[in-house]
Amino acid sequence: MGNTILGAICLSLAASIWGGMYVVSKYVLDFIPPFTLVWLRYVIAFAVLYAILKISQRKTKNCTKLEKKDWLLLGWIGFIGYFVSISFQFIGTKLSDAHTGALITSATPAFIVIFARFVLKETLTIRKILSLLLATIGVAIVVGWSPTLGTYFWGSVILVGAAITWALLSVYVKVASYNYSSLTITTYAILFALVFTTPFMLWEIQTNNILFNNSSIILGVLYLGIVSTAAAFFLWNKGMEMMDTGIGSLFFFFQPLVGSFLGWLLLSEHLDLNFFVGGSLILLGVLIVTVQKKKKLN
Repeated sequence: MGNTILGAICLSLAASIWGGMYVVSKYVLDFIPPFTLVWLRYVIAFAVLYAILKISQRKTKNCTKLEKKDWLLLGWIGFIGYFVSISFQFIGTKLSDAHTGALITSATPAFIVIFARFVLKETLTIRKILSLLLATIGVAIVVGWSPTLGTYFWGSVILVGAAITWALLSVYVKVASYNYSSLTITTYAILFALVFTTPFMLWEIQTNNILFNNSSIILGVLYLGIVSTAAAFFLWNKGMEMMDTGIGSLFFFFQPLVGSFLGWLLLSEHLDLNFFVGGSLILLGVLIVTVQKKKKLN
């Protein structure tokens, strides 16, 4: 039961951090272009995580040696999740809108459950399907329906790609966690993502101005690198390590819920009845599987 609760806390915190990330990103992106911002996030996140990893290894006197096949797996996680998925989220949202992006990427847990069934051989239970259905309906209610939804064809296609690739990341993080700690996985996967992002960053800075002309921009970049990347990626991977992947996937739904709440709190955006009805369904969907899991372990 302890692992289930701790895993749920880790996943809830990660999704909540990402839910609030757009408030900071929205401000910083006015001064720094997308790929450059992602590159800066990864530089800061890798530096922080690598330092923590080395300190941890010195304390435990346990320096894990990575085999060639493990480097390939970590490279795959860095490429498909931290490079392709994040890039698709940026491009897809740019070609559509944030509203469409929030609704389409909420399909991620469904893809995680499907991939977990085939890659990890996890059982697809009635409770999982019911929880997924309730939470998905909840997200649709929170985000709402827009007349423009579906008119951004290519943006929508790319956003579906973002959902699929993040689902693949979550499943293969579970595979990697059988042999390595979440800290090791997150640190080196981000290193690979940094390598993949570098050419695009170099191309981007040729045609875009980058401004660090006030402390708010610097603090925003540091927050995105340390909290939204290093901490949140680690928490997500740790949570996935400690829980059944299909159950853990449901905590992804906290992202639009927290995003909507912070939009109301910090940006004076309106919260209507849909937020509370949809939020209740999301929480109910999560509780159905987590409470059942706790009972099963008692």
